[in-house]
Amino acid sequence: MWATIRRRAACGGQSASSILGQSLRNARPAVASSTPRCYNTTPNQTLHFLRGSKIVRSVGCHRSLGCPISSKPVREIISFPQTYSPINIQSRSFSSDNGDLVDAVVPFMGESITDGTLATLLKKPGDRVEVDEPIAQIETDKVTIDVASPEAGVIERFVAKEGDTVEPGTKIAVISKSGEGVTHVAPSEKIPSKAASEPSVAEKVKEEKQKPTSETPQPKSETSPPKEKSKAPSPPPPKALAREPQLPPKDRERRVPMTRLRKRVATRLKDSQNTFAMLTTFNEVDMTNLMKLRSDYKDAFFERHGVKLGLMSGFVKAAVSGLQNQPIINAVIDGDDIIYRDYIDISIAVGTPKGLVVPVIRNAGSMNFAEIEKEINTLAKKANAGTISIDEMAGGSFTISNGGVYGSLLSTPIINPPQSAILGMHSIVNRPMVVGGEVVSRPMMYIALTYDHRLIDGREAVFFLRRIKDVVEDSRRLLLDI
Repeated sequence: MWATIRRRAACGGQSASSILGQSLRNARPAVASSTPRCYNTTPNQTLHFLRGSKIVRSVGCHRSLGCPISSKPVREIISFPQTYSPINIQSRSFSSDNGDLVDAVVPFMGESITDGTLATLLKKPGDRVEVDEPIAQIETDKVTIDVASPEAGVIERFVAKEGDTVEPGTKIAVISKSGEGVTHVAPSEKIPSKAASEPSVAEKVKEEKQKPTSETPQPKSETSPPKEKSKAPSPPPPKALAREPQLPPKDRERRVPMTRLRKRVATRLKDSQNTFAMLTTFNEVDMTNLMKLRSDYKDAFFERHGVKLGLMSGFVKAAVSGLQNQPIINAVIDGDDIIYRDYIDISIAVGTPKGLVVPVIRNAGSMNFAEIEKEINTLAKKANAGTISIDEMAGGSFTISNGGVYGSLLSTPIINPPQSAILGMHSIVNRPMVVGGEVVSRPMMYIALTYDHRLIDGREAVFFLRRIKDVVEDSRRLLLDI
């Protein structure tokens, strides 16, 4: 082969090494992929093999094959093609590492609420839950919030227990989407066995303790005569007997922790009492005309608007008129400034089994009787059901409290911070009144206005309460704006 290369080199004027490299480059891939042959080349020649992009420099034949080999080191440069594919990283909230377990955590509870108490666990380990199904309830200072399941699956375990204080983001339960590995055995099945074993051990211990005690009385019986001598002069027993009836009956008492809502109400009312210079003024209202208005148009009102006509809408409209005439009642003190509000949001105090809540009627000044009644009805149902939101109770510039629904005849309501006044309504009682020089029976109601005397003077408070009385007794004033 070398003879052929030398002849081609002599004829064409090329070097033997260049002809050898050209012949190897023109070779087929099949030849290149096979085992390379050994050629008697000089060590400084370079061979280019067509297998990938491998370049072998200073290649010689092995000694065992009868060919010389160069002593220079061998360098291999291997290039691999890189393929770039987009990598999509997806994240799922509340999910664990294996993708099957999902964490149910405490949701955001509001800007002014930082923590709550895990009041009730609505499910048990092993129960099946659907997406957004409530599994627990958290009691806060204002409302009760549900913890919903983020995925459908089976509850594997509960991390928190009832009574724990939790914050937004705290893990409550672990839910298995596939339901595998979840033990459906109720924990109450294992507890009795342990409870049964523990008393048995305790009984054995008691028996062992009782054995020496049963033996000890024998030597004490020998020393009983000196004790009988000491008992003879003993005046203290009658004193002990005299003190026993004064002890409180502990067996008739039960201790229950305060709910967060009750704690919040107590704190706010005490802060109100410590902050405001509260003063209360009273008046009485003849309810004859308003009650006649309701009895005459209650059926037509219900057919037209789908809601009953009550007395509260009349007092709300009267309060709006009074706040418009006396804007200082709708204002509030903020440090060294007075903030006058150009809107009227009436808060209605509603008593619920869990405590007192105060939902707000927004923009009551632009609402009619029907709109006010519908809003009061909706908010009252949500408050009693415990589904009212924090936004529906936030704010408010003036509060109306109707203690008359419980039979209250007269009271002094406490201001709801940060407001400056509150109107108290009471029960309607028929009393003898002088009308036109004659004594007649009239349905009368006492009304009370408690106000912050730092901001509101007695003059404005009396004028405001007088306006309430005039509008309720004669609703035509609202039409004529007089």
